[in-house]
Amino acid sequence: MVKGLYTAYTGMINQEHRMDVLTNNLANVNTNGYKKEGATSQSFDSILAYKIKDTSEGVHLAKRIGINNPGVKIGEGYTDFSQGPMKTTGNTFDLALTDSGFFAVEFTAKNGESSVKYTRDGNFTLTEEGNLVTQDGDAVLDEDGNPVKIDPLLEAQINTSGQIIQDGKVVATIQVTDFEDYNYLEHYGENYYQPVEGAETKEPLAKVYSGYLETSNVSAVTEMVNMITVQRAYESNQKVITTIDSTLDIAANQLGKL
Repeated sequence: MVKGLYTAYTGMINQEHRMDVLTNNLANVNTNGYKKEGATSQSFDSILAYKIKDTSEGVHLAKRIGINNPGVKIGEGYTDFSQGPMKTTGNTFDLALTDSGFFAVEFTAKNGESSVKYTRDGNFTLTEEGNLVTQDGDAVLDEDGNPVKIDPLLEAQINTSGQIIQDGKVVATIQVTDFEDYNYLEHYGENYYQPVEGAETKEPLAKVYSGYLETSNVSAVTEMVNMITVQRAYESNQKVITTIDSTLDIAANQLGKL
């Protein structure tokens, strides 16, 4: 009977985790280039300790097979990298990718260390010095890994290959990077990704479109429906705990008096 308390408890913890993921998705429903995240659940292993052909307890003695843990445990998280809807802005330096791939930016941490991060958010701006940067001031990188710098006084056009053209000449090419397996990318900060050990790059298929932005692929309606489902599951586990608690109260305080 007491095991039922722990089973319901693990269910509540799992639903809390799912709710955290859903609320984070909803908070970023208007974030450019954001990719929604999800959470999975796993059942506990039915046997944690195997004792196969173990004669240490004697041949004719009963042996424990293992420990049975009922309930649910939090599984692995995942990111949905599907394409988000496009919106028109008319701004030359608002860029969107039509297929798989990422823009490369030079991110500077608070301690001054710089590293390359990747993002789908192409909401860039040109500084007075001619540097192409993100809204947070991180430099956008060209195909050689250097910060993009152009003449801020000349009109610029950007073609689908990511080439920046000024006065009829290609002055820089924006870097677009893709990876063989997105499982080797981890979320960093609000809207960046960074590769982990084992990540391999490949030739990107994406085309760059100027004057557009990719919006979040989060559906607010879907996430709200999922939140209602999670809330009901959480309440069901609460009722299980309340019911078992009442049963234990009767067993200890009423039947115990007989």
